[in-house]
Amino acid sequence: MKNIVVLTGAGMSAESGIKTFRDAGGLWEGFEIEEVATPGAFEKNPKLVFDFYNQRRKQLFDVKPNKAHHYLKDLENYYNVTIITQNVDDLHERAKSSKIIHLHGELRKVRSTKDETFVLDWETDLHLGDVDTKGNQLRPHIVWFGEPVPMLDKAIKIVKEADILVIIGTSMKVYPAASLINFIKLETPIYFIDPKPTVSKNNYKNLTLIKNGAVNGTKDLLKKLVY
Repeated sequence: MKNIVVLTGAGMSAESGIKTFRDAGGLWEGFEIEEVATPGAFEKNPKLVFDFYNQRRKQLFDVKPNKAHHYLKDLENYYNVTIITQNVDDLHERAKSSKIIHLHGELRKVRSTKDETFVLDWETDLHLGDVDTKGNQLRPHIVWFGEPVPMLDKAIKIVKEADILVIIGTSMKVYPAASLINFIKLETPIYFIDPKPTVSKNNYKNLTLIKNGAVNGTKDLLKKLVY
């Protein structure tokens, strides 16, 4: 069974009602990235950061996986599928995909500020005073801008073994996630699904562009790879 690696970004979840950076003019739900998604922001105003992620976590209970998420699950009937996502939602999990790597963390988890291996599932609001077993403050389990990406090496290893690479709903401008495309074997076919793709055949020899949103684009992908 061939290995398909799928890289997903904000456009994957947009059709479920979760806003993207690009569509919000560089803002995330009305906030500058520097206000809520950097270590400096957390140090300067932890309450604002907690409030921001508490709202994002609550939002997850008001949305559900869209058809694109389910199409990727269907793809597992024909391929060995691994999803590497930049998204911090749990929509791939709720669509029952089997292999998911979160590069940028997960909204429904928190971790210790002193021990990044201390991670808890978390369904409710997180506040100042919520601590780990040693009394250290907990924080969102999110990889903020300027922080290392712990899952990157594992993702690189998986991409290197891809027989087919699929990219859905990402600008390919956020690094180091955007660099993953450079680790595929030279002959690996690439399918890029986005209404406004940011790569071209001038960049990659075996590129197929599917200029569509995640749902219709992923449906088109299945027609090409399965039906």
